[in-house]
Amino acid sequence: MLRDKNLVPLSRQHQHALALCVRLDRALQAGDVDLEAWQSEIHTSFEQEICVHFVAEEKDLFPSASKFPKLRPIVEDLLAEHTTLRDFFARAASRSLKKRDLRSFIRRLSSHIRKEERELFEGMQGVMNEGELASIGGALEVSLRAATQTCKLSSRQPKA
Repeated sequence: MLRDKNLVPLSRQHQHALALCVRLDRALQAGDVDLEAWQSEIHTSFEQEICVHFVAEEKDLFPSASKFPKLRPIVEDLLAEHTTLRDFFARAASRSLKKRDLRSFIRRLSSHIRKEERELFEGMQGVMNEGELASIGGALEVSLRAATQTCKLSSRQPKA
């Protein structure tokens, strides 16, 4: 199914994150892993784009999708995955990831993105009308612009 124009900005960001996964996977396969440099890149990617992306999804996309019973379980899974992924990003920021963690990070991030694209976005396009998608698109545009100030990992709440 062709991606609705209102979801395209998120899909573009997904492409950037998948490119990070592909590059990291290639480096791991080649045995050419500078752990410090990769953790720095993962952290930078989070602060520059992925955090903004997560905030926009959580504020605008997920609540709208959750109104549809068919999509609610997918949204719940994706929210849980955001928590897990934020932990990986925080560990990259503190430079505490190990080489085996990088493989798990790649697997989890790429799987998460594919679930959003194949299950959530496809599902939304199947149950939402043009007006609902346009409303989400407008909200996403504002959030993607405004969210850059909300993404510092240091403001993260400690785990209980």
